Amino acid sequence: MNIRANILLRVYLAFGLIVLFALAVLLKLGQVQFVQGEKWKAMADSLSTKEFEIEAARGNIYSNDGSLLATSIPEYELRMDMFAGGIQEDKVFNPKVDSLAMKLAGFFGDKSAKEYSRFLRKARQDSARYVLIKRKVSYQQLKVVRTFPLYNIGKHTGGLMVIQKNKRIMPFKDLAARTIGYKNENVANGVGLEGAYGNYINGESGRQMMQRISGGTWVPVNRDAEVAPKDGADIISTIDINMQDLTQNALKEGLITANAHHGTAILMEVATGEVRAVANYTQMAEGVYKESFNYAIAGNQDPGSTFKLASYMALLEDGLVDTNTMVRTGWYQIPGKRITDSHPKDEMVTVKRAFEESSNAAIAKLINDNYSGDPMKFTDHLYEWGFNKKMELQIPGEAQPVVKNIKANKSWNKNMTLPQMAYGYEMNLTPLKMLSFYNAVANDGRYVAPIFVKEIRRLGNPIEQFKARVIDDKICSDKTLSKVKAMLEGVVTNGSGKQNVFNPLYKIAGKTGTAQVANDNLGYKLNKKYQASFVGYFPADKPKYSLIVVINDPKNGYYGSTISGPVFRKIADRIYAGDVQMINNVQQNLVGNTTAPDAKAGQSKAVKKVYNAFGIKALYAAKSDYFNTVDTSNGIAYQENTPVKGIMPNVNGMGLKDAMYLLGNAGLKTKVRGSGKVIGQSIAAGTKVGKGLLVQLELQ
Repeated sequence: MNIRANILLRVYLAFGLIVLFALAVLLKLGQVQFVQGEKWKAMADSLSTKEFEIEAARGNIYSNDGSLLATSIPEYELRMDMFAGGIQEDKVFNPKVDSLAMKLAGFFGDKSAKEYSRFLRKARQDSARYVLIKRKVSYQQLKVVRTFPLYNIGKHTGGLMVIQKNKRIMPFKDLAARTIGYKNENVANGVGLEGAYGNYINGESGRQMMQRISGGTWVPVNRDAEVAPKDGADIISTIDINMQDLTQNALKEGLITANAHHGTAILMEVATGEVRAVANYTQMAEGVYKESFNYAIAGNQDPGSTFKLASYMALLEDGLVDTNTMVRTGWYQIPGKRITDSHPKDEMVTVKRAFEESSNAAIAKLINDNYSGDPMKFTDHLYEWGFNKKMELQIPGEAQPVVKNIKANKSWNKNMTLPQMAYGYEMNLTPLKMLSFYNAVANDGRYVAPIFVKEIRRLGNPIEQFKARVIDDKICSDKTLSKVKAMLEGVVTNGSGKQNVFNPLYKIAGKTGTAQVANDNLGYKLNKKYQASFVGYFPADKPKYSLIVVINDPKNGYYGSTISGPVFRKIADRIYAGDVQMINNVQQNLVGNTTAPDAKAGQSKAVKKVYNAFGIKALYAAKSDYFNTVDTSNGIAYQENTPVKGIMPNVNGMGLKDAMYLLGNAGLKTKVRGSGKVIGQSIAAGTKVGKGLLVQLELQ
């Protein structure tokens, strides 16, 4: 084979291979395009477009008096499409970009005009379609930004893209912060009312189709949402903002004075169970307190002497003692422990007096002597009163109560548990649990669970309403109720609460409590810490509010009477002073001038309106537009003053405006001296006058 033929063979072979490869490529393209086209198209769409959730505006939370406790306000993210319809051409964009940069720099102040200009021009060179301009822009700021060069061309054509976010704010800041709560992505159910009623408050999210562009940025496919979000419903809480404010302030002052670690105060309306105020504070540094934990519903500890109410109630209900039964105070010895009063006196006193003085020894002896043979008889009372159960509160976080009984608890000590339970140890109860029990006594035995939300509204219309759940219609007999009420009043008038809680203006009923708090590892013996409390209701003769104050680990004293009592008294005093419905037989003392007020003569309609607003009887039959006033013993008589053409009107007693009006209509010129109302006129009333005549008015 010659060289030429060999070369041609190789050329033909190479050409043939190229043709075959091209045919294979065409076949594969056809397969991808026509056979697998739908598959790859769907995959491409799934990678470049995606449906995003649009957050709905959350509902508001209101206080009982209509104040706004929590709300959502719109907050905006500003972006820019550098090739939007109205600014695609350079002749539109370039002349105005520097002006836009100056406006942005002057308004936001985060960059200089040159920096903004370079930033915008660079984005234009990169053909950016979704450039971030500014985050966290308010609505008022947005209105101003829309007037800037380029952005004022049109809502969409000028390139400005506005993405709305929702920002949650609390207008009263830390007032009732833990009760209001918050929504947190890291907390499954949220906190407080925000968490408990999230299904209502959150609303329904909308949907927006977004497309991913170069750089991995997602931009809306359409300007408007595919599915519009549905705003959340509003919550009407039971909190009273004024009561909440004074409760928080009083508690904080008490904590600072006692240099305590933490504390809580809860105010509840007796008849309805509606919680009017909840304050919780934790010490962050000496003198600095913040709300970081809801001790009111989650602070499970030994209640101490406030629990004695339940112990005495059981004894009275079973007919084992009466208020005049005699009992020894001071000390009570049980195997392994000597129970000692805070100020021990070895003496015989009545049951009522032992309660008033908060004798641990007395109640331990009474409970142990009467129930040691059958402890279940005592604990059954506690279980009937619901001490062992949660109250199914409307907000999450309620701690599980712990009340022992001899059958269910292996830790039951046959010698020590029962007498120590008598004065509030070997159990765990929250402050709200204890308050609810005292509230039942104040409510004539009707035990209601506390409520924090009274109504849910959407667009101003109620969609759900709540009333307190009745735990027990009658916790004990009326006979027992009357006795424990007298004992609770005696604590304040004659007992441990007299010095710091008693107020001669109205009756308070309640109980002091001092409990030693067990450490997790050290028990009660080392590093002693105490819990001081006072719980009760007022006015005692017609209870309207119940209140508990619990202060933990105070450094400047530890008795409930001296630490929590003054805080209770301060809150109760301020609420009583501001609620006229609770104040009986208050004499009405009129201060200042009680005679009919003096008034300027003038236009009848205006003067009559003022007097009628003050409830002053008007004695008049005149139909004139203007009149003078005459003081009478029965009210105000109106003396007619009808202007007559050509006759000098009587303007004495009038204000300058009315006097000038009458004189002007009469064609007279005026000269004025002084200020106030007219006390003299240079031309006597009733004199014939002509137009243009000068009248001098004296005002004082």
